[in-house]
Amino acid sequence: QVQLVESGGGLVQAGGSLRLSCAASGRSFSTYAVGWFRQAPGKEREFVAAITWTGGSTFYADSVKGRFTISRDNAKNTAYLRMNSLKPEDTAVYYCAAGVLYFTNTYYYTVPEKYDYWGQGTQVTVSS
Repeated sequence: QVQLVESGGGLVQAGGSLRLSCAASGRSFSTYAVGWFRQAPGKEREFVAAITWTGGSTFYADSVKGRFTISRDNAKNTAYLRMNSLKPEDTAVYYCAAGVLYFTNTYYYTVPEKYDYWGQGTQVTVSS
């Protein structure tokens, strides 16, 4: 069992930056892949970024590629999402998720149903 708690959200102007954290408690965090998803009002939850359990591979949605960076520190049981050059369309509740994903096909890392554990979410609001 893994519990996830996100933090670091807030209100920022367009062009600004935020760093989200996902602190994990419980067993074996280092064996789980971690994904970040977001959900804006009236929209479905969408994939943002993912990182494999080793941290050796990362994946990004096209909409955030080049602006967001996912990372993890297994010694601290924490994953991060650094968000630069934020846009108003990045406004959403951001969720981190953990799951046992050992796929070579990167598609599976974008599927919410493949993740077993979810945090409660943190609000990110980008003003224009």
